[in-house]
Amino acid sequence: MDCVRCAPKHCRTANGCGAETFEQADLIAEYGTDETQKIVQAAATLVDGGRAGSLSRLDELIEFSSTMGYRNVGLAYCYGMEREAKLVRERFVRAGVPMSTVSCTVGGMRQNELNRTSTISTVACNPVGQAQQLMAHRVDFVIMMGLCVGHDILLQRNLNVDSTTLVAKDRIHQHAPIKAVLSEPETNA
Repeated sequence: MDCVRCAPKHCRTANGCGAETFEQADLIAEYGTDETQKIVQAAATLVDGGRAGSLSRLDELIEFSSTMGYRNVGLAYCYGMEREAKLVRERFVRAGVPMSTVSCTVGGMRQNELNRTSTISTVACNPVGQAQQLMAHRVDFVIMMGLCVGHDILLQRNLNVDSTTLVAKDRIHQHAPIKAVLSEPETNA
């Protein structure tokens, strides 16, 4: 499947294109579960009725967390964004949504302890430890903020709750990775 190269875009008119590998009846059954419906309906409140584009990502996350009834949201952040993480936590708490925050350096482990090919003995990022710490705090939902590529994957693999991203790290483009995409000229490849 290569949706970006499709010209007719049948899926935009509530029709399939025939290249799908799933059964619609199976998907409808999955969407019909109470757990999935709760998320679908909470997400719909953020975009339906002309609300799309009316909230920042941060505001959407706060509202989504409230709508879902999360009792404790986790924030897994890069230590380089600690100032911003404090601001995020303040916004959540002010909105009545408790938040547990865990830095990527939790545990103060050394790089050569976590990476068997490293000879660097300075502090390491510890996304597995972040996940374990958040799970120990019984978070309902985790928001990632500025984690390195790979570290975000390890964190998500070790979580037992849903997660999403507030900030994707991109030091070159002020943490707005879409800028790299938009800076490339379009081709017909």
